[in-house]
This record gives sequence, structure tokens and C-alpha cells, in this order.
Amino acid sequence: MSLILYAHPFSSYCQKVLTALYENATPFELRMLSPDNPSAGAEFVSLWPLKRMPVLRDGEQILMEATVIIEHLDLRHRGPVALLPEDRKQALHARFMDRVFDNYVMTPMQKIVGDHLRSTDARDPHGVAEARALLDTSYAWLETNLYSSGWACGDFSLADCAAAPSLFYADWVQQIGADYPNLRAYRARLLKRPSFARAVEEARPFRPLFPPGAPDRD
Repeated sequence: MSLILYAHPFSSYCQKVLTALYENATPFELRMLSPDNPSAGAEFVSLWPLKRMPVLRDGEQILMEATVIIEHLDLRHRGPVALLPEDRKQALHARFMDRVFDNYVMTPMQKIVGDHLRSTDARDPHGVAEARALLDTSYAWLETNLYSSGWACGDFSLADCAAAPSLFYADWVQQIGADYPNLRAYRARLLKRPSFARAVEEARPFRPLFPPGAPDRD
């Protein structure tokens, strides 16, 4: 098998890539990054000393960063679902929305989660408040800038692979309110998409590890 993914199923960025792989039933080997699998961890660090998941090995080629990995899959292992539109203007919009979800939903969500891992005297209430404010602003923008039905950019794409784990976990730390019905409905559609639903189910055993505490839903 040529594709090897170094990842953990509970990681948001790993779920982003897993969704892309499952979307096209792309065969791959998962090398779980966990304390009970030190050999995979050693391989992972040798490939990417920055130690940021996920990493994809495609033969002799090593790919880092979830967006780059998905673009590589679309280029080299394209399946029936094109994760980037052929039209360059449409592809640019998909890339833009991918960055919106990563930078303005995923990043502030992770700031809030990460703060729970700190000791009490090392907490950053100001930083967390800024992260929550950014999530509020992002929710409001997405509410009026997403398609009213379907997916982020029309057909299912890279943007939706980014949106799925971003909104999934962000809603856990700062629930998307009733004032954002379009965004709430979009998150619900993502959870029903078989590719992301599979990623969510595979990560379900790890929910007790969620630092702020996983809600009893989803």
C-alpha cells in the first residue's frame, strides 16, 4: 500500500484528511500516533521534526499540512469526488473557505481547548476571550456567506473537509446559537456526510480525553 497516514483519529486536522480519504474510498494505512505505538511515533518524528499531525507518506514523497495533503490526494489519487473544482476561480474560492475554517474557526477553538491543558496559574483568560470573540465573529460571517443548502462552495470539496472538524469541535467549546440557523444546519449536514460521520465514529472512544469535557451529544 503506497499511502501511509500518521495521525490520531481524535485530532481535528487528522479528521480533515481522513474525511478526504473516506470521501473517495482511497486505500491507505493508518499508523496511529499514540503512546502505545512508539514505533509509529518515532517514524513520524523522523519525517517531520515539528511533530504536527497529520503526515502522509506516498511512496518516497512526504506531505505535511492537512490542506496540502488533500490537494495532493486530489492531484495524485483523485476519486469520483473532486476535492478541488477544475474551474480555477471556483478552486480559489474553495481554498479561501478552507483558510477561513482553519484560521478563524479551528485556530480559536484550539486556543480554548489548549488553555484547559494548562495549570491554573498559567491560564490565559485574555487569550481565551479573544478566541471566543473571534468564533462569534466567524459564526456571524459564515451564517451569511455559506450556501443556504448543500456545501460550502457548491459541491463537496476541500472547504467542507476543513469545515467538518472545525465546526464539530468549535460547537463543543462555544455552541453555535439559534441566531445562526444556516450554520447550524450546515454543521448537521456535515455530521451526516458518510465520510465525516465515519471519522466521528472512529474518534468516539477518545471523547473522554477532550480537555474541556465533551458534551453528551453528536
